[in-house]
Amino acid sequence: MSLNIQDVQRIAHLARIEISPTEAEATLSKLSGILGLIEQMQAVDTTGIEPMSHSQDVTQRLREDTVTETNRRKDFQAIAPLVEDGLYLVPKVIE
Repeated sequence: MSLNIQDVQRIAHLARIEISPTEAEATLSKLSGILGLIEQMQAVDTTGIEPMSHSQDVTQRLREDTVTETNRRKDFQAIAPLVEDGLYLVPKVIE
């Protein structure tokens, strides 16, 4: 896919970006390079290659899921204006 100056100006207009003719020329060459790279990547045969979630084979170190703090719900609800069955009661805001 090849772009021209009018395409760059239209893209800039759609993005609400003011672009000078000099900037449009520089942007045209950069966008053309990006689109050329995408065309090269699409030309590669990827049949039989499994998609990856990350470019490197890394794993996340996981910690044990344990409770580190005590349950203080009763302490917090003791100062709340209205509580019922462990739930905070609030005024109805949507009718």
